[in-house]
Amino acid sequence: MESITINSDIEKLRVVETLVDTLSKKLGISDEVYGKILISTVEAVNNAILHGNKGNAEKTVTVDFTADGNLFEVTVTDQGEGFDYNNLPDPTDPENIENLHGRGVFIMKSLADIIEYNMSGSQVKMRFKY
Repeated sequence: MESITINSDIEKLRVVETLVDTLSKKLGISDEVYGKILISTVEAVNNAILHGNKGNAEKTVTVDFTADGNLFEVTVTDQGEGFDYNNLPDPTDPENIENLHGRGVFIMKSLADIIEYNMSGSQVKMRFKY
């Protein structure tokens, strides 16, 4: 449906947000589901820029959007080495509660209906029912 590739620059998040807005309106996605898609997409792209590509502006992040039936899919791919997505600290654990980082993946998992990573962890695919 749509695809965008941005440099690893936090300022480019606005372009991704605008595209989510446009596609959600075009598809008639409810405000509740739109909020889930927007927050999850921003978290995923932010993680790709900061953690995946380590803020290297020469590396890119690609965001692919597809809609099929009542399923909206967002795929975010960075050029980093990936990470072990099965071995993240629980941000709700009392010893982690004050950590400034580590909530993004937790938030994405709680908002998306389905979330999958590629083997290396350099790509996340999130699906939302609408």
